[in-house]
Amino acid sequence: MDTCRIPENASKCSGNTMECFMVLSTQAQKISIGILCGLFGTMCVFENSLVLYLIFSSPGLRKKPSYLFIGSLALADILASIIFVCSFVNFHVFNKAGFSKEVFLLQLGGVNTSFSASLSSLLLTALDRYISISRPSEYKLLMTRKRAWTALAVLWVTCATIAYLPLLGWNCCVLDSACSELFPFVDDNYLSGWICFTVVLLGCIIYAYAHVLWRARQHVAYMEKHQAQVGKQNTRMRMDVMLAKTLVMVLAVLTLCWSPVLVLMIYSIFTRLSDHLRKVFAFCSTLCLLNSMVNPIIYALRSKELFSSLRRVFSHFRRQLKASEESPEAESTHKSSVIETVCEDTHVV
Repeated sequence: MDTCRIPENASKCSGNTMECFMVLSTQAQKISIGILCGLFGTMCVFENSLVLYLIFSSPGLRKKPSYLFIGSLALADILASIIFVCSFVNFHVFNKAGFSKEVFLLQLGGVNTSFSASLSSLLLTALDRYISISRPSEYKLLMTRKRAWTALAVLWVTCATIAYLPLLGWNCCVLDSACSELFPFVDDNYLSGWICFTVVLLGCIIYAYAHVLWRARQHVAYMEKHQAQVGKQNTRMRMDVMLAKTLVMVLAVLTLCWSPVLVLMIYSIFTRLSDHLRKVFAFCSTLCLLNSMVNPIIYALRSKELFSSLRRVFSHFRRQLKASEESPEAESTHKSSVIETVCEDTHVV
């Protein structure tokens, strides 16, 4: 096991750095974390997988940049759920620390990549709505599928590069610098930089949504004033307003779920955390899973296109189920008819 400088409040741990960060001391705490991670993680994977299927099984939806960004968000949430739950439960619940520093930083990089990509996908979605509402006549020219895929590629590469910097050498073991009190082997300066990156993302998202809301209110006032005029432009504006409100709900949930974690991260940089606060941080970390679980529910409730696609999938599934139930009866009827025919022919002969 690699050793490096550890926080002073964990120096009482003998030799094993990883054990200093296993803050859940009672069986009840471990069971609670396990239940939360299992519930949120399972629901998150199921719901986001359903969103991905609905988007990419529909030719109309997968051609729209808006839903490509939502698909990226769903993919990031799926990866975050799987990697986070597996590594978090193994570490805090089963207390498995028999792996190297590189393996731990590899897992941490996967979690950071996924959550950063989730935030960045929300930013691209916000910018997409910003352009759609602020420059509607030029939207199709500015936001093409090629540009959307290029933006997503840049997004994922950037998030992965930033997330894996500790594995590439920016960690307190290599630099012999101050380690974070919340994450083993993570340099405090790197944690500060990652927090700044996350706060900048949130700030840009909030600014974009603020503008979207302002323009949405203008559209609502316009539509109320011109109720008699019904056309493509008004239909387009209604869709923009509905999607803007949906994404604002997503942002509100995102802020509520991430604020406790970010506040504790910032606090840990300037002062030492007590064991109680480190336990609070462990439980607050599960709120990130809650955010990933709630996002698809908001889409299903607010997006008419996704909801319609979901209804088509359920209708198709019911038809297949009904057909499979009727086929044995039809086969049985056919066999009975054949037997009766054979019997009649034999009788005639």
